Amino acid sequence: MRLLRIVPDDTKFDFMRFRRISFPISAMLSIIAISLYFFHGLNFGIDFKGGTLMEVQTKAGPTDLAKMRATLGGLGLGEIQLQQFGAPNDVLIRIAEQPGGDAAQQVVVTKVRGALGNDVDYRRVEVVGPRVSNELLSYGTIGLIFAIGGILIYLWFRFEWQFALGAMIANVHDLVLTIGFMSLTRIDFDLTSIAALLTILGYSLNDTVVIYDRIREMLRRYKKLPMPDLLNASVNQTLSRSVITHVTVSLALLALLLFGGEAIHSFTATMMFGVVLVGTYTSVFIASPILIYLGVGTGRDSLTASDRDKKP
Repeated sequence: MRLLRIVPDDTKFDFMRFRRISFPISAMLSIIAISLYFFHGLNFGIDFKGGTLMEVQTKAGPTDLAKMRATLGGLGLGEIQLQQFGAPNDVLIRIAEQPGGDAAQQVVVTKVRGALGNDVDYRRVEVVGPRVSNELLSYGTIGLIFAIGGILIYLWFRFEWQFALGAMIANVHDLVLTIGFMSLTRIDFDLTSIAALLTILGYSLNDTVVIYDRIREMLRRYKKLPMPDLLNASVNQTLSRSVITHVTVSLALLALLLFGGEAIHSFTATMMFGVVLVGTYTSVFIASPILIYLGVGTGRDSLTASDRDKKP
């Protein structure tokens, strides 16, 4: 079992020392992410802006993208994007929304099928009209807001208001940076991206609650221990569990990112950034030290002799 340990059990890293660096860096990155969202925008997928998506597989070997592009370009359908993924004969076709409502989008499918004929297998066809796309975007946004509100209420009852506010700030921090990442990389923002954001919320919350639970336990045990020392001890005691969990999730996400195909690419890329890069950092360097500034453990600025003996 010792061979499987990535982090020793008795680490004593001084994480709280970096709070004067991590908070300004996070604030700066959050401002950049918000600026990217407002000035660069998101690359909304067909789910949110309407249009047609078709996944096809050519029967006679690797796909000639130039020939297929020329064939579809002559249909007069406006912007058409072709993307090869997976096997050499797999192609993802994206066609911009057509004026004329849902009926016009169905005409697109008919024209494409007529142009490509029986030379390809149609593995997936999705048509999203403008009204449906607007509803999906609205419901997705409402879902995120309710999730954040539900987390706040749960933590308020589960812990104290300072813990709830700290976790909320950490979760919003994760979402803001992840949305900034999606804006910068132009990853498709679609329904799977909403699912990824909700998953990141849940995962980050789980990691934060584990640390917070240990902090609360330490607060009861060490009445006079300075708060930075107590937080360092709590994070170090849960560090091995956090690292092992993150490594396991990282390996699973990496496999999905490399071999999962185009259909879940935006989901896995968003999860990889939000969970592995942002979530891990946030739990240790944002969610924990922010409790100092929220007044948790006020008055723990001196050690008694007995507490020095019990210092973890």
